[in-house]
Amino acid sequence: MNQDWILQKKETRRAFSSATWVPLRASINDENGEVRNIGYVSEYFGCGSVAFPPEHREVAEQLGWSSIGIGHSAQPYAYEDGYYSSIEQYQYNDKEPIGVHLVFEHPQPVVGGRLWILNPDLVVALRLIKEGTNWVRPEENFVVVAREVLEEKGDHRLIEIKREFLLDYLAARNLSLRLSYFRQRVENVAALEGSAYANLTNRQEQRDGGRFELLIRSLDNVFGGSWSSFRIWRTDVDEDEDAPAMGPESNHNTDYETSQGHRSGYEGVRIEGEFWRDEWIEHQGKSIRVRGDTDMNLPQFIVETDGTRMASADLDNEGIGRWLWFRSSIVNELLGLRGFSLEWYTAETGGIRSTSGCVTHFGINFSDLITVYAYDIARLDAWEQHIWAAHNVVPDGKVSNELLASQVKAKPASTHSVEDLLFKVMDMLEGGFRKEFNVSLFSHAVDYPAIMKHISRFASKDQVSLLRLAKELVRVFSDRLDVRELRKLSKHPNKEKLASNKLLQDVLAQKIGEDTAQRVFGPIVGVYDMRVGDAHPTSSKIGDALELAGIDESKSFLRQGEQLISNYGQSIWWIGKLIFEKSEKTCD
Repeated sequence: MNQDWILQKKETRRAFSSATWVPLRASINDENGEVRNIGYVSEYFGCGSVAFPPEHREVAEQLGWSSIGIGHSAQPYAYEDGYYSSIEQYQYNDKEPIGVHLVFEHPQPVVGGRLWILNPDLVVALRLIKEGTNWVRPEENFVVVAREVLEEKGDHRLIEIKREFLLDYLAARNLSLRLSYFRQRVENVAALEGSAYANLTNRQEQRDGGRFELLIRSLDNVFGGSWSSFRIWRTDVDEDEDAPAMGPESNHNTDYETSQGHRSGYEGVRIEGEFWRDEWIEHQGKSIRVRGDTDMNLPQFIVETDGTRMASADLDNEGIGRWLWFRSSIVNELLGLRGFSLEWYTAETGGIRSTSGCVTHFGINFSDLITVYAYDIARLDAWEQHIWAAHNVVPDGKVSNELLASQVKAKPASTHSVEDLLFKVMDMLEGGFRKEFNVSLFSHAVDYPAIMKHISRFASKDQVSLLRLAKELVRVFSDRLDVRELRKLSKHPNKEKLASNKLLQDVLAQKIGEDTAQRVFGPIVGVYDMRVGDAHPTSSKIGDALELAGIDESKSFLRQGEQLISNYGQSIWWIGKLIFEKSEKTCD
């Protein structure tokens, strides 16, 4: 180690009042070696905290390490006269609560160890959930708000919270948090001369709002010295009695002995740097999450073809009557966030369901842009609005016709999205197999809301992602086909060598003939070949696969993705119709 390390100058300059994370309680001791031996190195950080209302600020200013540091434990107490002090209360004197604990201590003497518990009021107020050692806020993309660090044995070392969320909670309760913390660094060296600390001497100084002390002592002075012991015992107990009983203690039924000595011989020097500081974490008077204060840092959005913008706060009115335009990439970005999902209402309209509980109704216009009623964006949480704002563009291609039909004419279109139809026809085909053959068509079920994140027209942004979409389609249909059951239904002479698509095609061919079955399966085979192209994007067969899948390459990639899903779904629908329909009809 070196002098900068032991003097802690870099660390003492840093205040938690401007840090991202604020410790609420900490006792972290990292050490290497035996404490009495040369070469021992240790570093300790301890912190305690209590929140105080303004009326008790003057008293709280006098409280420090001995009063609210790690030695202080937040626990309930019941007085004999019936007064009860709850675990949240910090008492200056008996029955005089002046502060609030944000971390409780829960000793567990029977099973061993101790737990630190984050104040449940803070947890519920910020609407947090526990994931492992983290407390996360689902409404804000599961951001980690508070986190815990445990020792190997399971005891807590640290609970800290993001200052942004702490200030919101403190503002809602009109509290200020007082921290009291202690840093210690120790190294045992053979001798002061020749070490990194040769020119240092004992010192005490006020520094960076705290107190620093440097102690240089011989190990013999620290651990050596005189010792004495005193042992006393009873002499009036007859060990042979069945039920011995002792009488009152006196000089006649007790005896004692004493011993003393001196320990020495500890070689080396202990260099110890210690720093104490008390610090206030002040709220800023705003509580957007807990109290619902107005957020003054909301984005602006483009509302006119000349690029004119309006503030989100001005759009937060159902009667504004404006729409906003966004690049379609916004959908994929939102679906990439945990807890978001996509749902479809018509062929060109749908909704993005977010972790805040809101569903943002959108439409797709002729320019492949996403159009949304402005109020639906302005009512979202601030962090979601900023994501939408990053994809906001100048109006182009008018508002989606189907969105206007729903929001203005109150007459939603009777169309269906190709995504929804795909999943419905797969369910219909599965139901037909169960009814007709008493077997399951698929080897396992899928989570449609989760699959919808990957199987949508928005997944197609370029040819590479279009091929990846083909792979997802194969995964959700062809790869799930129950090959074992299909082989039982197949009459093909080489059915043991056939894969899932060929087996299902043979089942269809038994009803309508091989040529017609091959035409029906054309898009499915084309999509399968596209999946191979995803692994080998330079393959010369990609063009043939696109043609077989019925893709018009002159369209935008978003529309190609829509066409891919539509053609694939139509093939599945024809399979079910032709296998289970009693009359003989074909698709020409």
